[in-house]
Amino acid sequence: MSRAQRVSAVLAAYESLVEVGVGERAELAGELAERGCRVVATDVVEREVPAGVEFVVDDVTDPDLSVYRGADAVYARRVPPELQRSVLAVAREVDAACLFTTLGGDPVVVDARPVTVAEGTVYVARE
Repeated sequence: MSRAQRVSAVLAAYESLVEVGVGERAELAGELAERGCRVVATDVVEREVPAGVEFVVDDVTDPDLSVYRGADAVYARRVPPELQRSVLAVAREVDAACLFTTLGGDPVVVDARPVTVAEGTVYVARE
């Protein structure tokens, strides 16, 4: 089982999700779509995403909140400390859960509860 599959086991509890900053690693969004979740992926530039995943160009530091409204959860993978507050602010604004992972030894700079998954940690900043 890949790391994306392990993280998707936590995120699959939500029906509708928005992934912030999908980058070139869209396998988690794809895995969630395969599990029956509605997934919107965002990034500041156009990205390829798997079938079943909607893509929208958006910058979480200056978000179009209509992209996030209706989501049960907003999540980000490998989110750097300087973007954690923005991801959480968007989730609060649209009344969604906020979950994220960090890259390596990056610190968590928002109040978040760690959930251990095989080979990593998912941080829950808002439930």
